[in-house]
Amino acid sequence: MPLVGYFFCMCRCCNKCGGEMHQRQKENGPFLRKCFAISLLVICIIISIGIFYGFVANHQVRTRIKRSRKLTDSNFKDLRTLLNETPEQIKYILAQYNTTKDKAFLDLNSINSVLGGRILDRLRPNIIPVLDEIKSMATAIKETKEALENMNSTLKSLHQQSTQLSSSLTSVKTSLRGSLNDPLCSVRPTSETCNSIRLSLNQLNSNPELRQLPLVDTELNNVNNVLKTDLGGLVQQDYQSLNDIPDRVQSQTTSVVAGVKKVLNSIGSDINNVTQRLPIQDILSEFSGYVNNTESYMQRHLPTWEEYDSYWWLGGLVICSLLTLIVIFYYLGLLCGVCGYDRHATPTTRGCVSNTGGVFLMVGVGLSFLFCWILMIIVVLTFVVGANVEKLICEPYMSKELFRVLDTPRLLNEDWEYYLSGKLFNKSKIKLTFEQVYSDCKNNRGTYGTLHLENSFNISERLNINEHTESISNELENLKVNFNIFLLGAAGRKNLQDFAACGIDRMNYDTYLAQTGKSPAGVNLLSFAYDLEAKANRLPPGNLRNSLKRDAQTIKTIHQQRVLPIEQSLSTIYQSVKILQRTSSGLLERVTRILTSLDFAQNFITNNISSVIIEETKKYGRTITGYFEHYLQWIEFSIREKVASCKPVATALDTAVDVFLCSYVIDPLNLFWFGIGKATVFLLPALIFAVKLAKYYRRMDSEDVYDDVETIPMKNMENGNNGYHKDHLYGIHNPVMTSPSQH
Repeated sequence: MPLVGYFFCMCRCCNKCGGEMHQRQKENGPFLRKCFAISLLVICIIISIGIFYGFVANHQVRTRIKRSRKLTDSNFKDLRTLLNETPEQIKYILAQYNTTKDKAFLDLNSINSVLGGRILDRLRPNIIPVLDEIKSMATAIKETKEALENMNSTLKSLHQQSTQLSSSLTSVKTSLRGSLNDPLCSVRPTSETCNSIRLSLNQLNSNPELRQLPLVDTELNNVNNVLKTDLGGLVQQDYQSLNDIPDRVQSQTTSVVAGVKKVLNSIGSDINNVTQRLPIQDILSEFSGYVNNTESYMQRHLPTWEEYDSYWWLGGLVICSLLTLIVIFYYLGLLCGVCGYDRHATPTTRGCVSNTGGVFLMVGVGLSFLFCWILMIIVVLTFVVGANVEKLICEPYMSKELFRVLDTPRLLNEDWEYYLSGKLFNKSKIKLTFEQVYSDCKNNRGTYGTLHLENSFNISERLNINEHTESISNELENLKVNFNIFLLGAAGRKNLQDFAACGIDRMNYDTYLAQTGKSPAGVNLLSFAYDLEAKANRLPPGNLRNSLKRDAQTIKTIHQQRVLPIEQSLSTIYQSVKILQRTSSGLLERVTRILTSLDFAQNFITNNISSVIIEETKKYGRTITGYFEHYLQWIEFSIREKVASCKPVATALDTAVDVFLCSYVIDPLNLFWFGIGKATVFLLPALIFAVKLAKYYRRMDSEDVYDDVETIPMKNMENGNNGYHKDHLYGIHNPVMTSPSQH
């Protein structure tokens, strides 16, 4: 470009290449001038956009590099956290064993409620309902005894009370008959009252059937014989036998529990030994050295990089400023040319402003020739670096193609099929790829699983979950529990049978209920007494009247002292009969059903208690072993997937390549060469249009004129001449052809 500019300059100095200060006026001259101006303006706008991209890219480099120190410190902090937290993670895993062991110890110490309670829960549904029925029957026997005792004593009292009532009524009838023998009763109208009283005396009788109600001595004696066996006590013993199962389990498993605890303590020691021998610590120790060296390197060279960044920013600013200067001259040329252009002026009479616009355009052209080669070189260099790094590193890194290239067998080491496995284990056949390691680290996987460290230290074999759980199971197999439960026994069974045969179901309850519904006397004595008083009051005063009133009062007394107690006794008998009826209803069937259920429950205990104990013991053993099996599986999973998560390493790599190199450096660099390159490419058409347009803005030294000036219209004389002769002929000034305005 400088060479082309040199020849272009020499050519113009020789009045060639548009250097001659003469402009031939053409009919399409205004159209060409407008086209050239618009084209140059559009190109300048495009160049300005490219320059803007360059400034933006230059500013991004400046601002992003300043953030690199904070980003670097954050990544090293994460790496330090990885190195420092890994031992704490291993300690945490070991500490969780104590939690698991404490839970197992709690179940072992509570074997009475855990294992014994489970066995008891299995037995309850088959035994408790039978015992509850027997307990209810024992209560019914006691209630029957009480009802028979009350009924028997009440019957004896009733017999006596009925006899006394009959005697009292006989006495009062005798007294009334004596009173009615009074002579006054033979005189009318007193005789009518006396006859009425005499007729009602037959009602003063007691109920003789009350004295005929049979006693229940036989049934009571039978029930008392039944109660000689304490059925309730026998049932309570069976309840107690069931409730003692947890304590019996506790006493029979003391030695087994101690053995299991010993095994659990030994498992803790084995786990501690395994975790201490994990190769993760060795790898992290070696990695710690790399981190320290890298951090030291970054601390030493980061200030230098920031200084170089300042130079880069300053150089980019200068380059963008050069382009800006060129475009400014083009804009000034357009501005002055358009604003100063006078369409009535001839090329030799153009104004100063228009001429200045043309000069600005030519200055822009000169600067373009002078600096364009520098811009081209810079664009090429930045393009070669930025585009190649983008295509060869950044894009393959984002698509993981870069890792697949590194995983090419025997690329990094001709003797190793897989480089990482050869480096770590000296076994290059193991498939351990950069892509897989990066993906696992990106997904926050643990170092052990990411690097396939089982090829050097197999955690599954070392923990040996099956061996540990088998040790616990072997100890629990010694768990033997024996129970001998006999429900109720022969005495209790005979007791139930005797109660069923005691005779209360054969009693004639209807006879008793029929008498309890009758009145003790033939008439309501209280009503009879009130009626007797009323009749006595109709008699004239005298001995007869007084005698009848005394007898009426006697009848009231008999009602209070004899009838009311009998009625109370009848009520007691009624209640006792109802109790006995309820108890005796289906008594034999109930007892038979209870005995059948009792036999079924006893058969269940005899035939199934061993299998129940074995099943529940196995469940209990699986519960204990399940704690540790789950814990050991959790240890294996945690060490494989969680301990020493290598995500900080993937993040640091992303920071170095994707963020720092690609985003902070290459992306602004690519934007820079794109913007500056676009501006540089459009400098050439801008140069051409600027040279063409300058001819229309600059003041010319000569212009075209006509041969016959007399034929030139006045308008043409004012605007300029169009002809074939010039005011300069063969380089010699022609004063005749020179406009008067030039003199």
